[in-house]
Amino acid sequence: MFRTFLVLVVLAATCSGAALAGNSRDTSGARQANLKFASLTRAKAAGYGELLDAKKIACIAMPGTGAMGIHYVKGTLVGDATVNALKPEALVYEPQADGSAKLVALEYVVFKAKWDAQHSSPPSLFGRPFSLTPKPNRFGLDAYYSLHAWLYKSNPIGTFAPWNPNVSCPSGG
Repeated sequence: MFRTFLVLVVLAATCSGAALAGNSRDTSGARQANLKFASLTRAKAAGYGELLDAKKIACIAMPGTGAMGIHYVKGTLVGDATVNALKPEALVYEPQADGSAKLVALEYVVFKAKWDAQHSSPPSLFGRPFSLTPKPNRFGLDAYYSLHAWLYKSNPIGTFAPWNPNVSCPSGG
């Protein structure tokens, strides 16, 4: 009897943790789970590829506001209409003076049409709603929801702001 009770308690705790992982305001699990992608080589090996905008610009910046950096996206995750805090659709890197790239943020992305077909409200993660980027947009993509999480570089505007004034791109993007 006690053993059955203990198993049920453990299962309940495990299921609750998994269910809450995406809704928790705590980003530490996502930060830790993706720290391995501080190595751009590991990110590429895991299937993340560089995303260029419609003008073939890799490093995304907005003069006077800051930058996002260079996005590396895993297409299979973007197209799945789910959001998982531990598996971001995009990794965001800031170019460094020596030519390397430093992981600065995670980005969660889901196409609006796919999400809306399966859900009654827009996505949210870490207690934050996603932003909607309509079509047309600089990437030439269909409308999508996204949320940046600046977990590897401080952002004075806020952890979940799309732009970071502490991030910069080389001139010309």
